[in-house]
Amino acid sequence: MKVKVLYFARLREKFGVESEVLDLPGEHAYVAAIVDMLRKRGDPWAKELGLDAGYRMAVNQTLAGLVTPVQNGDEVAIFPPVTGG
Repeated sequence: MKVKVLYFARLREKFGVESEVLDLPGEHAYVAAIVDMLRKRGDPWAKELGLDAGYRMAVNQTLAGLVTPVQNGDEVAIFPPVTGG
């Protein structure tokens, strides 16, 4: 299964990539599988996507959690918290 992952703001800068296509094993997966795969790359991935890092995710432009399912062809966005004023 292939999903497109987009990185925004400081994550794009830290990872040095705007987007990529990940090949996930099996036919069914969750957002947690993507985060786990990325963390296993080591730093800066492990640090920026750590349990207390405060990033947000969306699947197909809808906010998502780690237990959100993903399907072949989905778009997953990862971004730091946004503040405004």
